[in-house]
Amino acid sequence: MSTDETEFSCQFKALNGHDHFPWQFDLYTRFIEGDLPEACSIPTGLGKTSVVSVWLIALANHPEKSLRRLVYVVNRRTVVDQTTNEVEKLRKNLRSAGVFEPLSRLCAIPLEGDDSPLAISTLRGQFADNREWSADPCRSAVIVGTVDMIGSRLLFSGYGVGFKLKPLHAGFLGQDVLLVHDEAHLEPAFQELLNAIRAEQERCKEFRAFRVMALTATSRVDREPFGLTPEERNAPEHVPEPPKTPVEVVWRRLKAKKGVRFHTPEGEKEKVAERIGKLAKKCAETHPGAAILIYVNTLEDHATVCNVLRDERFQVLTGTLRGLERDRLVNEDPIFARFLRKPSSEKGTVYLVCTSAGEVGIDISADHMVCDLTTFDRMAQRFGRVNRFGDGDAEIDIVHELIAEKQKEDDPYERARWETLELLKELPQVGERQSASPLALVQLREREDLKSQFALAYTPLPAILPVTDILFDSWALTTIRGKLPGRPPVEPYLHGLSGWEPPETRVAWRDEVGVLPADLLEQYSPEDLLEDYPLKPHELLRDRSDRVSKHLAALAERKPDAPVWLLAEDGAVQPLTLLELTENDTKNDVNNSTVLLPPQVGGLRDGMMDGVSEKADDVADEWWDEGQNGNRRARRVRVWDDEAVPKDMRLIRTIDIKPDTEEDGDEGEATGRRYWRWYELPQSGDTEGSKAARKAVEWKVHNEDVVSNAKKIVYGLPLSVEVSNAVILAAKFHDLGKRRTRFQRILGNMETGVLLAKSGKRQVLGLREDYRHEFGSLFDVLDQAEFNNLSNEMNEMKDLVLHLIAAHHGRGRPHFQLDEAFEPEPNGKDVSMIAAEVPRRFARLQRKYGRWGLAYLESLLRAADYEASANPSSVMEDEQ
Repeated sequence: MSTDETEFSCQFKALNGHDHFPWQFDLYTRFIEGDLPEACSIPTGLGKTSVVSVWLIALANHPEKSLRRLVYVVNRRTVVDQTTNEVEKLRKNLRSAGVFEPLSRLCAIPLEGDDSPLAISTLRGQFADNREWSADPCRSAVIVGTVDMIGSRLLFSGYGVGFKLKPLHAGFLGQDVLLVHDEAHLEPAFQELLNAIRAEQERCKEFRAFRVMALTATSRVDREPFGLTPEERNAPEHVPEPPKTPVEVVWRRLKAKKGVRFHTPEGEKEKVAERIGKLAKKCAETHPGAAILIYVNTLEDHATVCNVLRDERFQVLTGTLRGLERDRLVNEDPIFARFLRKPSSEKGTVYLVCTSAGEVGIDISADHMVCDLTTFDRMAQRFGRVNRFGDGDAEIDIVHELIAEKQKEDDPYERARWETLELLKELPQVGERQSASPLALVQLREREDLKSQFALAYTPLPAILPVTDILFDSWALTTIRGKLPGRPPVEPYLHGLSGWEPPETRVAWRDEVGVLPADLLEQYSPEDLLEDYPLKPHELLRDRSDRVSKHLAALAERKPDAPVWLLAEDGAVQPLTLLELTENDTKNDVNNSTVLLPPQVGGLRDGMMDGVSEKADDVADEWWDEGQNGNRRARRVRVWDDEAVPKDMRLIRTIDIKPDTEEDGDEGEATGRRYWRWYELPQSGDTEGSKAARKAVEWKVHNEDVVSNAKKIVYGLPLSVEVSNAVILAAKFHDLGKRRTRFQRILGNMETGVLLAKSGKRQVLGLREDYRHEFGSLFDVLDQAEFNNLSNEMNEMKDLVLHLIAAHHGRGRPHFQLDEAFEPEPNGKDVSMIAAEVPRRFARLQRKYGRWGLAYLESLLRAADYEASANPSSVMEDEQ
């Protein structure tokens, strides 16, 4: 064993608790040589997610060859992101693996207390969309999310992300990143999009790398991807039992016993789903105490199977569950725990009944399985969820119709199913069943005589929409909210267009939909409210639009006048009543949209939409920060004026629902609740705290903090001197506009001689911030000698300084809105000329640095500013 492999072996084992497989060291060698494979094909159950460990060790040992952030993308039907749990385990073992200190040296912002040099962010659960990954651009980070959430952010269109943060997410996800696309064959449109983004970045010579690795167990491509070593692939006929070496473990899993048998319904009236349920019960008789996995293709069949099993102990898993209930199922349900590798106290026979939501990205291993027939790529995923580790003898029963339905003979999905059946019948016979071991599947795919048949057996490819530089430009115009000609929604570019997959609709329940009457929505626009308090994955359920429409119609029959907000893909919100939403001339509007309902209308049962149910709840505040020391805190909370004010949280919005009521009315007048205050945890909220903070901070202190942070960040990255100096200069001048009397009054600062950057509790209630201080900074910087002393040859650097100032709160991409582009103290400067130069400068710089490159540079200053806001070096004492 070489010195490199010895070091890697020790670090890998300390991180993961077990030895590495040979292919994992081969991949590490590719990483440290800077030769990242574009595709990695590893059979299910052989540790594909260990790519994260390999990247982490390479970053610690060879940071000059590595990328700071790893983005791990899973299929949109994934039930839960178990990858995050694996990454959390790695983080706990950084010290024992000897990589804690090397990773700490990469950080620009010093770690405090229990902080780790590895940031983790996911899009659900305890790490949901937190600030860890974006607060320090130099810090190593793992970001895990779905195709929808990561893909939309890469295209400057993040679902649940306000316009101010969209460029930050795009910049930090599209630069200095290794993006690993898990099970890439299931999302070919997204894989093509990633390749197009990378090609566009290379064409524009963007200065921070963006690399893509397609990770799959069932590759569609003809080219040879990175995979198992020859030693691993050449498993002997008899594997030592128990295995004593890593390669023997690989052999055991490759040859895991999975015996397939085919069935058809008995009699003319029996349905496939009924037969599946009966076979599952029969399996329990022959294998008492087993954990039996069931897959069906439709929710209707799912209901049929559950009815057959109604007297048994079973749990259900579908893609239509609300995020909160999905997370609770995986983390808390004792039946589901039987399908996990860790020991479970649950005994006896249990069933897990799944739709496609349980096929991909979920680390479960059943004893036996019963399922219907689907396409080959999905069947391979299902096989990978039974006897995953090769320590059992699994039986797999597949039920299919006796003959294909005549009316579906032209359906490409149905044709692929029947081609799959013919291929599976080619699996080798072992006793009374056929072997579906990973090795048998690999060998089947390698047969030359079956290659043309395989091309027909995969899930039909969607129509993949081509992206162009014009589309990338239009999506990058993030300050233009609402519809823009030539800027289509991004969803079809993430998944492609397929005739066999109907449109979907997201649904959530929010109190503000029912609390705010229509006459207040002009003052408190739904778009701005969702900007401050974005929808999170745990709040949302997702279902076919036609089914959602039926449930909405049932709700409208009971409460036709109930308010509802219809959130379009472009972020625009249309307030309606349930009757208006479900009338014939508007009901199709729910396709590919999000419907926000007040909890009072009901519509939720067991985490799924149900138009008959009168129950529902607002779970927006069920978003928790567990903390590395185990302290559980709410990340955000909304309280009324008769409720306790949360400690250590930052006020982000106050809503007066009775603005016409006198403050000091008659004592006997019962006004009830009036002020609704929204707070967030400063370290992990969604806003940047520009207006409100827990304590007041002097302007001078804040500015010095930002400059200090900016220096630490740019000196920790391999940036040019010109770019580094531009970021530092922008930090010095970014808040000059806050010195205006108008802005100080907005902060509630009535003192003379003390300039504030943050208001603390002094902010004047209800006074809108209609003056953009960063626009004012563009005027004042022109009077700064340090800026004016830059030579004419440094005009591009001047451009970058001005743009970073303009964009440090998300504006200036490409312009300031008309009502924001004003300056009460222009000091002889031409306001219209300065406003007009903002979009021209944006266009010039985007051509120079690229779309993601410019967003990345903006985000360096924003990270410095955010850190200064969250952790000021000095605060002012509250007034008594």
